[in-house]
Amino acid sequence: MSSPTTERIQESPDPSKLDPTVSAARMSPVNARLINWSAFLFAILQGVCSAFIALNGVRLLIGVGAFAAASGALKLADRMHVDAIRIPMMLLALAGSLLNLVVLWQVWRLRRRPASSWRQSAVPKQKLASEWLQFTLSVLTLFLLAAEFVAHRILHVSR
Repeated sequence: MSSPTTERIQESPDPSKLDPTVSAARMSPVNARLINWSAFLFAILQGVCSAFIALNGVRLLIGVGAFAAASGALKLADRMHVDAIRIPMMLLALAGSLLNLVVLWQVWRLRRRPASSWRQSAVPKQKLASEWLQFTLSVLTLFLLAAEFVAHRILHVSR
């Protein structure tokens, strides 16, 4: 026995036979929305592929540009390696490095004085690390200045 609902469904005629204005989309076995969304997704995928292909060309241009800039930078460095620029810069670096070392020496000397021990609090580790970094960079600057001075004398004997 079948229920009254199933009998009504079985008895209901096909809407396309009764009304000729019924859209073809309702009769289509595949949903049109699914086709539209899949076409949209494939268009996005194709656009992404095109973008990656274009970016490969851009990456090549960036590499070639970097190579050209590097070779141009070497020429610029050669032009800037004249004594009128090199010597004042070396003197400025020497003065800054020596001043930094003198200030650090003064700070450390004042901390060790017995007269300041009563008001002295523990120095934070971050401040100590900063002072040692300044000291290291100042000494490294002095070594680099000495190395540049010696290398310049060896490479440019005629100057």
